[in-house]
Amino acid sequence: MGVITRRKIRYPVSPPLRQYLYRFDRQRDIPMVYSELLRFSGAIPYENPMGEETLWTTVIYPPEVFEELRPRLTAIYSELKLGQRAAEHEHLKVDRIDFGDFGNSRPFRIRITNLFNDNSDYYYVKHADASRIYGLELEHILSPNRINYLVNGDTLIEEHIAGVPGDIFLRDYINQPGINKVRIAKEFTKFNERCFIRLLGDMRSVNYVIEVTPDFEEVQYRVRTIDFDQQSYEGRGSTYLAFKFSSNRRVTKLALNVLNRQSIDQYVAEEHAQMARRAKVESSRLRALLGIMQREELAPREHVAILAKELDRMHNSSYYQDCKTMGELTALHISNELGINPAK
Repeated sequence: MGVITRRKIRYPVSPPLRQYLYRFDRQRDIPMVYSELLRFSGAIPYENPMGEETLWTTVIYPPEVFEELRPRLTAIYSELKLGQRAAEHEHLKVDRIDFGDFGNSRPFRIRITNLFNDNSDYYYVKHADASRIYGLELEHILSPNRINYLVNGDTLIEEHIAGVPGDIFLRDYINQPGINKVRIAKEFTKFNERCFIRLLGDMRSVNYVIEVTPDFEEVQYRVRTIDFDQQSYEGRGSTYLAFKFSSNRRVTKLALNVLNRQSIDQYVAEEHAQMARRAKVESSRLRALLGIMQREELAPREHVAILAKELDRMHNSSYYQDCKTMGELTALHISNELGINPAK
């Protein structure tokens, strides 16, 4: 499958969505710093700890600009982690600011270091985009993962999601001696199904991480998305199937080699059941979110028409042909796949 090359349209955060964000404590009075972060005066390529080039550049600011930014960036970090503005942030240092001129969000990555213990952490500053926010919320409600983010104006703050980047894992880890290939295949199968049900697209290997957790007998793995730009946007149905991307070929081949059809069907059914339980627990929140989402424009109309036909083809149905928005398609797909009615 080809890589998505066109930058998606950025959709504004509507008043109803902002009301939802306020209700569920995502809207906060944090400094709106995205535009100010663009005031850098220089940039150098960022290399990872192994000396390899990345898509990030480390940006440099004039001293007076950085002095304005530093307390605002540490205040945002305190709000993200503590849920309140701390009176003092002097023990927090803005260690580095990286800029990624890629994707829809063109993110800044902020590295914060605690001077008391030299421990470092990261968060991201991005353009607030409605479809991305819907993606974050659906991940929080329907996945096993909790998502921490804040919004104010055109500024979106996201917590760093730790894990081994998918492309690195598939290159360096997947064939290591002693690795549990069945568990990796199981988790990727469930991840693929989870993304498909809630129509999160573009899950190339660079857009997710692998959490690796030692257990008392075996190592546990969890696949977590880190990119929500392609929530309910593209028209092609294959965009929403992670195993279709060429960068995931290794793990797709692995799953087909170590899992039989019955096992795959079992893991798919498990994911459906677990998502249905989460949807019922968070029924009022999911209903509110999808109710707003169904009324919003989140993709070109031709994308909606194409995806409706694609979903009917993939499911051998005629359920989706009357849907007029991506939100309607998403709500109906969740309802049909999980056997629930979350939007009413």
